[in-house]
Amino acid sequence: MAKCEEGYLCAVCGQDVEELTDSDLYLRYVIGELDPETLHTSRERHIRCNPTLAQFIVDDDFSPVTVSGPFDKRQLDPVSVRERETLVTRGYRRLVELRGKELPLLEYPLAEVRAELERKAR
Repeated sequence: MAKCEEGYLCAVCGQDVEELTDSDLYLRYVIGELDPETLHTSRERHIRCNPTLAQFIVDDDFSPVTVSGPFDKRQLDPVSVRERETLVTRGYRRLVELRGKELPLLEYPLAEVRAELERKAR
């Protein structure tokens, strides 16, 4: 099977990342952690296969993820955790919102991320 016919395979578990709402790659892009120029060269994984990011999604439609060890959000500064939860949860909800829509890739990110990308492009 040709690479383009394989879909996006998770670099962690090897399974297909079938839904946009499962994509760590697109979540990181939407919240501004991945430059659009590197999106096509970055490895994909399921959001849940990146628990250090997934633990910050606080949404009724997303089962909570916990992390043990030094990256456990329960061991981090509470103010920073709330800020991170707000951003990552907004990013996850943006992926849910994008599901089934046909928008240009540059319109995927959160509004403030799009504004920053436009500012940098000038």
